[in-house]
Amino acid sequence: MDVSKEARLKALTEEIAALLYEETDPEVVKTLEGIEKAVRGHLLEHVGPAIGNFLSARAAAPGVDGIEPSRASSARSVSVNVKGNVWG
Repeated sequence: MDVSKEARLKALTEEIAALLYEETDPEVVKTLEGIEKAVRGHLLEHVGPAIGNFLSARAAAPGVDGIEPSRASSARSVSVNVKGNVWG
């Protein structure tokens, strides 16, 4: 990641952190354990799903903004179990 993207990511992350802090019980963030639980909860409830939805939408819409789908998202999937049986 180039320096300008890292700086933007840091600024946006701090903005998100401030918004989530406002939604966090002040008593929870008095201990390291509480902070860890609050961060994990916010990531699981808000941040992770939003990133996942964004990436899924990008993968499903090839050519959006000139971005081609990755080979992984367009390749045929094949599964092999421990006995060597192949599906797909």
